[in-house]
Amino acid sequence: MADTDNGDNSAACVESGEDEFRLETAPFDPRFPNMNQTKHCYVSFLDYQRCIKARGEDYAPCQYFQRVFRSLCPNSWVAKWEEQIEAGTFAGRI
Repeated sequence: MADTDNGDNSAACVESGEDEFRLETAPFDPRFPNMNQTKHCYVSFLDYQRCIKARGEDYAPCQYFQRVFRSLCPNSWVAKWEEQIEAGTFAGRI
């Protein structure tokens, strides 16, 4: 397994056999300049849900929001929000 550093430590490329994975963190978003990324997590989750509702899950630009919220949000939060959406009790406006 090899790590490749591109100089700014924002991404690493990991090779495992024939598969290559690119590990990335969420890029800088000027709407969320502070260290606490909780709001960035939540807004990205909402943006993803709105995007797939409007365009469908196969729409490629929606995947950006999914990568961001998967990178920033704890899995337990995402699971809880998805359960709430299915139950119709999610507080956010989608």
